[in-house]
Amino acid sequence: MSLAVVYSRASVGIDAPLVSIEVHLANGLPAFNLVGLADAAVRESKERVRSALLNSGFEFPAKRITINLAPADLPKDGGRFDIPIAIGIIAASGLIAIEHLEHFEFAGELALTGDIRPISGALPFNYACHNAKRTAILPTENASEACLIQHSKVLAFNTLSQLYLHLSGRQTVSLQQPQTTANTQQYDFDMADIKGQQLAKRGLEIAAAGSHNILFVGPPGTGKTMLAQRLLTILPEMSQQQALETATVYSISGHEVDPKTWRLRKFRQPHHTSSAIALVGGGGNPKPGEISLAHNGVLFLDELPEYERRVLDVLRQPIESGFVSISRASKQVKYPAQFQLVAAMNPSPTGSLRDGRSTSEQVLKYINRISGPFLDRIDLQVDVPKLANNELYSCAQNTAESSAEIKTRVLHARQQQMERAGKCNAQLTNNEMDIHCSLHHEDRLFLQSAVEQLGLSMRAFHRVIKVARTIADLALEPQITRTHLAEALGYRALDNIINELRY
Repeated sequence: MSLAVVYSRASVGIDAPLVSIEVHLANGLPAFNLVGLADAAVRESKERVRSALLNSGFEFPAKRITINLAPADLPKDGGRFDIPIAIGIIAASGLIAIEHLEHFEFAGELALTGDIRPISGALPFNYACHNAKRTAILPTENASEACLIQHSKVLAFNTLSQLYLHLSGRQTVSLQQPQTTANTQQYDFDMADIKGQQLAKRGLEIAAAGSHNILFVGPPGTGKTMLAQRLLTILPEMSQQQALETATVYSISGHEVDPKTWRLRKFRQPHHTSSAIALVGGGGNPKPGEISLAHNGVLFLDELPEYERRVLDVLRQPIESGFVSISRASKQVKYPAQFQLVAAMNPSPTGSLRDGRSTSEQVLKYINRISGPFLDRIDLQVDVPKLANNELYSCAQNTAESSAEIKTRVLHARQQQMERAGKCNAQLTNNEMDIHCSLHHEDRLFLQSAVEQLGLSMRAFHRVIKVARTIADLALEPQITRTHLAEALGYRALDNIINELRY
């Protein structure tokens, strides 16, 4: 039979829709026609496949070859269709039993020598293949990543000849063994490394417990970056599903997914010269940005006022929704972006607020580089002051709490939130806040009075209540009290600076 159908999958965002490669050999003048909304990389596969077949010992059919990538309205890109096209030609030539191919899905790029090169997006490819109850055939270099999908069937090959021998039954290759990884987090740093800064460490603990966004405000050299990095050490471990979501984003981005560390939360620190597309994703063929690479992890923005204002403002919608939608003329993709934002900044353009080198107008202009709506989405603004010499010596003599001790309290607080609302406090909607964050009448009046004095928006008002709810959870108390509200209001360092300078 001169017609063969081989299954593969395209890459659209984090999804891998099915693509049927239909190969037809007909009599007539030799030709090689490829149809089905293929981009330049896919169209160039004609030359790669021809050379790979010849260099692998196959005779290239001197016939009219027509290859259709269905569905025709789905854009296809990349070199992942080289292998299914080559196998389709071999099967249509009668060298492989066509009925055996329906149990497999193929992906891989071919070298001119017939070697099989790795692709990006092997993890979502195998996940979709597993759900379709088929065996995934992938390059050897993608095998360890693909096998993170438990109970999936993966066959890995280095060359086209090796793949042909397996499909023809002459040389059988065993299924890849699933990856088994420990569900423990190990870092080279610890909260105990930070001496002093008790207020900042307390703020970081609250941020970890409730998944709140946090901003550190202080002079250079006070430990803001150290604090941000150590947030990872007190966060709960990712679930299997969360780890797969993050690994999928890395897979489609072309990053290596290491089976030894894939369960660890990611820490992304883009430079302040990064563009809006670099942060949220995009391009002609939309790719994930830094916020998606930080999915279920931490996005750290150091020197916050140095970022362009419009670049920061594009983060406003993903911070609220937990995803980013990118639309282009040819395709629309949606990437997850449920990250925890940690930012750091100096209180003035000269570094220190009270060094006498900046006027009030200069400080306000510096702070106003950050838009009010963006600041509203940061739950905690924590002061990180410079320690005096005697405080530094005193701190050096004391043993600070370790990350393990703080993490125990964080886990208890998170457990209460999951049992109460099924989500972290930072993710509560307004309706859920009415249920789980109720205030006594006197406490509400106290909060309203404080909000008016600080000039906070309604969004900031709600975020103060969420932070107070987390503080109550850390104290193992069921009801938010004035003490919790007062502490939550204390984490408004930037608002206090602005009010002080204006009045």
